[in-house]
Amino acid sequence: MAGLRLGPLLRYIDGSSATIWVETSRPGTVEVRCDDGPGGSAGTFQIAGHHYALVTVTGLTPGTSTPYEVFLDRTRVWPVAEEPFASLPPSVIATPGADDRVRVAFGSCRWAAPPTGEADPVGPDALDALARRIAADPAGARPDVLLLLGDQVYADETSDATRDWLAARRDLNDAPGGQVADYEEYTHLYYESWLDPQVRWLLSTVPTCMVFDDHDVIDDWNTSASWVADMRALPWWRERVLSGLMSYWVHQHLGNLSPAEVDADPLYASLRDTPDGTDALRAFAARAEADAASVRWSYRRDFGRVRLLMVDSRAARVLEEGRRSMLDPSEAGWLREQVLDGHGSYDHLLIGTSLPWLLPHLVHDVEAWSSVLCRGDKGARWARLGEKLRRGADLEHWSAFPESFDELAELIAEAGTGAGAPATVCVLSGDVHHAYVAEPAWPGDTGPDARVVQLTCSPVHNSIPQSLRLGFRFGWSAGARALGRVFARHGGLGRPPVEWRKTGGPWFGNQLMTLTTQGRSAALRLEHASPGEAGARLRTVMETRLSP
Repeated sequence: MAGLRLGPLLRYIDGSSATIWVETSRPGTVEVRCDDGPGGSAGTFQIAGHHYALVTVTGLTPGTSTPYEVFLDRTRVWPVAEEPFASLPPSVIATPGADDRVRVAFGSCRWAAPPTGEADPVGPDALDALARRIAADPAGARPDVLLLLGDQVYADETSDATRDWLAARRDLNDAPGGQVADYEEYTHLYYESWLDPQVRWLLSTVPTCMVFDDHDVIDDWNTSASWVADMRALPWWRERVLSGLMSYWVHQHLGNLSPAEVDADPLYASLRDTPDGTDALRAFAARAEADAASVRWSYRRDFGRVRLLMVDSRAARVLEEGRRSMLDPSEAGWLREQVLDGHGSYDHLLIGTSLPWLLPHLVHDVEAWSSVLCRGDKGARWARLGEKLRRGADLEHWSAFPESFDELAELIAEAGTGAGAPATVCVLSGDVHHAYVAEPAWPGDTGPDARVVQLTCSPVHNSIPQSLRLGFRFGWSAGARALGRVFARHGGLGRPPVEWRKTGGPWFGNQLMTLTTQGRSAALRLEHASPGEAGARLRTVMETRLSP
């Protein structure tokens, strides 16, 4: 029987068009029908026995909220008539209109929630809570876009149910054991994560932008050149990393693109022109894994006068010691070009990077110190210690790439300075399983005119051990800052180009941040997911204005 295996996911949206992504039960033509005539259709393409389509919907009216249905070869497959979907409001495409208000919700690190009725070991899911609030008041305020800043699936930390499923396919005594091994197993992770009824409905009605982080492939992915060499020596690694990149392109990256970018994508065209695109996508993934500069996962989205630059801070790295950089030269050039393009044409600049730019001072100094050790400045013995620490403690954020940290500070200052400078420059990040607000200050009068903030929100649905909670709290303290200077002096490190202070947090729990802009004003809200009689709900724990 014709049906959807996954989706629909509402992805790109502007005033008159949108894209909707689906996985279907069989090949065919997917059609999206809206009230009053707008719609679109697309044939499916096949990857590893799975059938997908990305439908561009055109003819939408700005400032409207239009219900839609999905058909596969003229058979309606969405909405689903059975419960719990029958009790949910229609999925809609809400297009931006003349009102310049933009609501951007964001977070990262979402472990799949257990089936309804089962105890949740990590507490209520913030996406589930957001879905329940919107469903209860469909005409109320909702995000204009949801940014998922990495770790949408956990390929290396699977649930008990997934390990049982894996054990029915292969012997878990063989590597990689209870972790995923191939494309088919990656698809199971997306089913587990995105078929949750509340979340499935949420993703069908709120546009999403996504980017990967390490757990989408494996913890510490691309930490260092020696890490990559060690992983490539493992017999199971190549299939794992290629499958990870292939599944990311299909499930996340394709929907990040605008209709024009999709139409111009040669890979997408080749997949649609062949009965089975598996080999073509695998060849693309192999090129991406071998040469980071050959592929750009970063992208730009403009929401009125709000510019979002989603930056790949995981696969675009240069890892050779002595040349280490968070972004390869092409990627860094792209970022600079997008920041400065039409300078003065946007009121708020959002830089989405899964890894925080500004960290607790002790963590920053230790990461910078470890980069000096690993480079060999203190000798081979210290270099071995540095690499061991780097892998064991996940010392791989922007501060572990000191030149890249400095370059981003300089670019932000340039973007936020002079005539036409935006009101705010916000670095949006996740990864570290807590939330906080940090603000940099440049020495003297060299700082930008814009207000610059690091906004970190994580996790959406995961946990953090009590020891790490205590560690992060200590990491922001004056004592930790003094200890960090000891490491910096040992490494011969100079002062970074900016100082910064924590102005909010740390907050722990399953959470989402929402940045609301209107004109040159901006306000921030942090909400925690809490249990309730009718299911998870969001509770406000912080609200503040970033610009008047």
